[in-house]
Formats: sequence, structure tokens, C-alpha cells
Amino acid sequence: MRDVRRRPGEHRVGRLAPLTSRALTLILKCVRRRSRMRIPHAQLVPAGAEAMMAENIRVLMAKVGLDGHDRGVRVVARCLRDAGMDVIYTGLHRTPEEVVDAAVQEDVDVLGVSLLSGAHMTAFPRIMKRLRERGVDDIILLGGGVIPDEDIVALKKMGVAEILLQDTPPNVIVETVRRLVKERGAR
Repeated sequence: MRDVRRRPGEHRVGRLAPLTSRALTLILKCVRRRSRMRIPHAQLVPAGAEAMMAENIRVLMAKVGLDGHDRGVRVVARCLRDAGMDVIYTGLHRTPEEVVDAAVQEDVDVLGVSLLSGAHMTAFPRIMKRLRERGVDDIILLGGGVIPDEDIVALKKMGVAEILLQDTPPNVIVETVRRLVKERGAR
């Protein structure tokens, strides 16, 4: 067996390493020459990519109650996933207790609940109660959907971190999630 040692700052190319065009050029040259591939780490990972990989924000998206409209929550889940977050979607017709239990079990940073049915003043208090029962205080609770302005104030007083309405652009949703997780700090 050969002894394979790496010099400081060098990594062999793995199947999961993101490549820059410079790294790809070096790899092709090495393959053509049939030589060992030793490429400095700085050329393997684009600037800022390490910070994005280390971020690893986990989000659980849920539809609570009898609301059967899930196109919006699926769009939000996809834009969060495309932004590099781990997203879990629980599906339709979940109880608040099921949603909180899943969030605790999955060890998520953010619990996003989408409501279009008008049941937000019933569902969110039950979610907050279940979070307290489970002793969870580090999961950020977000609400979304169709919610009247006067109810937004009441929900925020209740402990919902942010309400993102149906016309919120996807990039604002991503920025809001990142900002809230950054403000909360490490768990």
C-alpha cells in the first residue's frame, strides 16, 4: 500500500469538492500527463464557498390544519434549498403538535409554518405552547401566507420571529432566514 501524504494546503480532488475553472484545467493537465493530482485547496473551493457550506441552516416547512394549498410552501422550500439550506417539508394536514415534534426530532434551526386558511390565530398559539412543553427555545418560528396586518402584530408579540406574506420575494425570504439565524447565534 502506498503512503499518501498531503502537504499543508493541498487536497486530493474528491467527488464532492466544488471546482473552479483553474482547478479543472489543472486536473485535465494531470490526467493527460497521467501524474498525481495535487491541487492547492485555494484553487479547489471558490471564494466564499466554505462559508456557505459551513452555514448548513436546517429548515422545517409545514402546512398546519385543513389548508390544502401547498404551492407557495413548495416554492419557498425550493428557494431555501437552492440557497444551500437543508429543507424538510412535512406535507399537508399536520397538527401543530406533529410539526413541533418533527422540528425537535430533526434538530432544525427554523420552523416555517404556512397558513392560507385563516387559522393562524389558533395554530400559532398551539405551536408556541408545544415548543414550551418540549423545552425548546432555540428554534426560530416563522409564519407565512395570507395574514391580516393586525394579526401580524399579535403573532409577533406571541413569539413568532417574522411573518412573511404571500407577496414576499424569494430573495427576501432567504435573507430573512439567514439574518434571523445569524442574530440567534450558535446553538
